[in-house]
Amino acid sequence: MKSIFAPLALLPQGWAENVCIEIDQTGFITAVTVNASEHHANRVPGPILPGMPNLHSHAFQRAMAGLAEGIGQGTDSFWGWRQVMYGFLDRLTPDQLEIIATFLYIEMLKAGFTAVAEFHYIHHDPQGQPYTQRSELSTRLIAAAQSAGIGLTLLPVLYAYSNFGGQKASTEQRRFITNADQFMGIWQDLKPLCDDQPCIRLGVAPHSLRAVTPALLMEVLTAVDQADNTAPIHIHLAEQIREVEDCIAWSGLRPVEWAIAHLPLSDRWCLVHATHMNSEECRQVAERGAIVGLCPTTEANLGDGVFPAVEYFKCQGQFGIGSDSNISVSPIEELRWLEYGQRLSHQRRGVIGSPNTTSLGEFLYSGAIAGGAKALGQPIGRLQPGYRADLVVLDPDLPTLLGASVPHLLNKTIFAGNQNPIRDVMTAGRWVVRDRHHPLETKIYKTYRDLLKQLQD
Repeated sequence: MKSIFAPLALLPQGWAENVCIEIDQTGFITAVTVNASEHHANRVPGPILPGMPNLHSHAFQRAMAGLAEGIGQGTDSFWGWRQVMYGFLDRLTPDQLEIIATFLYIEMLKAGFTAVAEFHYIHHDPQGQPYTQRSELSTRLIAAAQSAGIGLTLLPVLYAYSNFGGQKASTEQRRFITNADQFMGIWQDLKPLCDDQPCIRLGVAPHSLRAVTPALLMEVLTAVDQADNTAPIHIHLAEQIREVEDCIAWSGLRPVEWAIAHLPLSDRWCLVHATHMNSEECRQVAERGAIVGLCPTTEANLGDGVFPAVEYFKCQGQFGIGSDSNISVSPIEELRWLEYGQRLSHQRRGVIGSPNTTSLGEFLYSGAIAGGAKALGQPIGRLQPGYRADLVVLDPDLPTLLGASVPHLLNKTIFAGNQNPIRDVMTAGRWVVRDRHHPLETKIYKTYRDLLKQLQD
């Protein structure tokens, strides 16, 4: 049993002073006491927050960040970026993926992400052939998460077709493609590995409506439900206008509209991006409790569009944030650009929130940890008994936080300056970052540097 004492902590009911948190040997919180005395607890140097869940990541893309910029002279789009991504995958090996993911997960921890949902769609070797161990690449992600000390919801991706209506996959997609039996073979290999690890959860990710057929989708979801009817389900939906147009041409319905009509949406489901939702779709997604997974820096980088957050939040819709392509690894930047995108669209300030919102920063942060925890399907996101001790400590000596009072603390954290405000990070009751330092960062940096020289030559 260990105890930590914080002068200030963000609890489910709001900010509290002089908080003592007791943590058992399994890394779970057993008691939280406010207005406590320090006694024998270990005092942390600044305010503490629940760690941020990262609900959408493609780890390998961290190593290609910046390689697909400045092409097309105004004609480039998501679809051009995708071709660069396909080319990047031609040489990627299991060893390289593990190095990239370990480096990235350490970056995430230092930035304040304490758990990540890895939307993993590379299953085969560069020739499109299965590895001897079918789940080889997925197990490398598990190893990376364990080395870094980050919580992981592993989402192997079902990807079978190139476009709506079961159109044949392209040669460039050969590393992704599986049928139902192949996919469930990988999934069943992974289940005991994930079940044995307290900080790892296994879910499922149909890539998108264009990459599966309805029959294939339901076959796999039925098989997953037979093994675990609480497994998280993530799917890309309505990211691009072209995707919306193609879906209408195929089915007569918009992507989110199709999902509402044909899928059992609930809080097990995370609709990633959902950039192009209309008012009725916002209302119905919110009513069903599905989580919208927002990745503002990637959505901006790819020119996706701006999510209708004002409309969605009026419906009390749930959301979380993700780093997606990992061009940026910062929950602060994702939250900031979620709000800034709305300001640019509406030409007003402070447009997200509710009539009772007194701190925009607190509204954004609290909403993202709550929705993100549901999307990951893990007992995280709250500093209260029964939840895992995943938390971050803000640096009180950061110039932008000096003298910050409670109403302004998270506003300053998110909207003031570009310095990382995270000083220390704990996952499952274990300090993995102390005074901005992770114990593996020096070693993995050198390995990662050498790897980039190989991949980017």
